[in-house]
Amino acid sequence: MNDILINKTISSFQENFNSKPEKIVLSPGRINIIGEHIDYNDGYVLPAAIDKIICFAFEKNNSNTSRIIALDLDDEFEIDLTAEVQHDEKVWTNYIRGVIQQLKNGGFQFEGVNCVFSSDIPVGSGLSSSAALECGFLFGINELFNLNIKPIDIALLGQKAEHWVGIHCGIMDQFSSVMGKKNQVVKIDCRTLEYTYHEANFSDYSLILFDSNVKHSLMTSAYNERREQCEEGIAIVQRNFPEIKSFRDCTEQTIIDLKEKMSADVYKRSLFVVKEINRVIEACKALDNGNIALLGELMFATHEGLSKNYEVSCEELDVLVDLAKAEEAVIGSRLMGGGFGGCTINLVKKGFEDEVKAKFSKAYFDAFNIELKIYDVTIGNGTSLYKK
Repeated sequence: MNDILINKTISSFQENFNSKPEKIVLSPGRINIIGEHIDYNDGYVLPAAIDKIICFAFEKNNSNTSRIIALDLDDEFEIDLTAEVQHDEKVWTNYIRGVIQQLKNGGFQFEGVNCVFSSDIPVGSGLSSSAALECGFLFGINELFNLNIKPIDIALLGQKAEHWVGIHCGIMDQFSSVMGKKNQVVKIDCRTLEYTYHEANFSDYSLILFDSNVKHSLMTSAYNERREQCEEGIAIVQRNFPEIKSFRDCTEQTIIDLKEKMSADVYKRSLFVVKEINRVIEACKALDNGNIALLGELMFATHEGLSKNYEVSCEELDVLVDLAKAEEAVIGSRLMGGGFGGCTINLVKKGFEDEVKAKFSKAYFDAFNIELKIYDVTIGNGTSLYKK
């Protein structure tokens, strides 16, 4: 599939610029195996880069103007690198503009480029196409002009670019897009940015994403509310146990002992965070021991917590996970991402994929009159140069 995308991107570049690109960059989307809503609570996350990518073709154009063509959108824009960088009503261009702004802020010396990009990352599905766009463009500029930006700093600049756009994301999306490794997940410490790789040998299982095809409007307000509730929860913990710095220093019993001092919602959010941090640690052990069945159980437990305690699920996602629980061929399932819509991530026994897809599609359509989108993914490498 990537070969078709790469060839299409290169052909389009040649048609538009009458030359061969100097650099081809592949920048992937990401999944998160487990560790949801704990990046802003000093926890750990367990993401991986996937085989859905944005392909970029680049060349220097020896001017102060860059021309960037978004093949899938049938759209393009030009930007004068000597002018002040400003937001534009074309939202997709702002991610590129944000990257250029961050490079300027960092004092990096670069000139105009010609660029064409195309993608097979489903937009709006929670697979972080924006992080792939930022990091892939950064990676290409870094390679073209020998800026010597380290991979982890590419991720951090990508995050800053997204903040410039106005989306105050954590580091997980950009980090996993840049630092991913084939058949490995990366455990990221969101407090220190220390990271370790763990083998993700899913040889007997397939990773399948079921896209609910819904987006509920609660997402932004609920996200901010959850953050505030977590801040209130850890403040109560610290008033009673000054030695505790964050939820990762708590046990479940710490939260239970403080139940009477918290509102019902703050208690539920706090308990979920502590349990989820522990689930990430257990998931890493399960992967290291090749115990994929235990990983699946932890995924189901995460969904239960996200639905009942963190309350960021919705009826559509809960139905998809309930279908998975009732299906012997599915050993783990949970909502992935912020919630209130988007995808569930599922571990499905090989040989049963088509049967499960057909059964889920019918049941979901019968329940909601909505077509289920389905994505097969494998764990791939992070942002890299394409070499024939």
